[in-house]
Amino acid sequence: MLSQLDHIVLLTRNFQSAIHDYEILFGFGPDEFSNHHGFQTALFRTNNTSLEILAPQSEAAISRTGEILGKAPSRLTSLAFGAHDLTEVHRVLKRRGGEPTDISSAFRLSDEVCAGVKTFIVSENALPREKNIGLDHLVINTPNPDRAIAHYGARLGIRFALDRKNTDWGARFLFFKLGDIVLEIIHRMDQEHDLLAPDELWGLTWKVDNIAVHHARLSQQNVTLSEIRTGRKPGTQVFTVKSHTDNIPTLFLMGKG
Repeated sequence: MLSQLDHIVLLTRNFQSAIHDYEILFGFGPDEFSNHHGFQTALFRTNNTSLEILAPQSEAAISRTGEILGKAPSRLTSLAFGAHDLTEVHRVLKRRGGEPTDISSAFRLSDEVCAGVKTFIVSENALPREKNIGLDHLVINTPNPDRAIAHYGARLGIRFALDRKNTDWGARFLFFKLGDIVLEIIHRMDQEHDLLAPDELWGLTWKVDNIAVHHARLSQQNVTLSEIRTGRKPGTQVFTVKSHTDNIPTLFLMGKG
């Protein structure tokens, strides 16, 4: 039904700073800019999805941004999934209780139904496969794993690939796979939760072909990094990016992530 994760939205108060950070992080600039509804956007296309940086321009947009971000400088707020047949997907999601808006060039699902994650369905787009970086997985924190399974698996129809508990980490991991991207949904078992609280788009792991090259490139740009280390999954190497991410927990990964 859904064919791709078309883009992720990063809402920020400082548009130019965020663009500068991700130009350094990716090693290339935005592919397009736009303005709509009092917001300005810059779109970075990777080889399997896009990151849209969104910042307010109008007074109303600034006020709305403050409501969403609170004291945070920025956060991931939205997911946009691509579909080959918008009309059919709209019909199915209406029957499955997604409460979709009317179709224009895209449509939106109910925030409440999507556990607070702003969710859009757009027409499928071609991807620039020549880019040397792509998204391996997106991390979502949830207080309610059963709700997440029902939403991402049953309602959106994304393949539910793995359900694993790790007592050493005090967490339950749910993996949903769409194309070559994984939605990694984490439930912290060692914490008390309000089951009605919203989910949180939390972190991004970017996959590259040569991790040493990217580590050296970013080090030369004065980005704060961890050392390259063995990843949790056998056959992978990772490093943590500690600056130039606009407040988003970020890893780079090479291997079978």
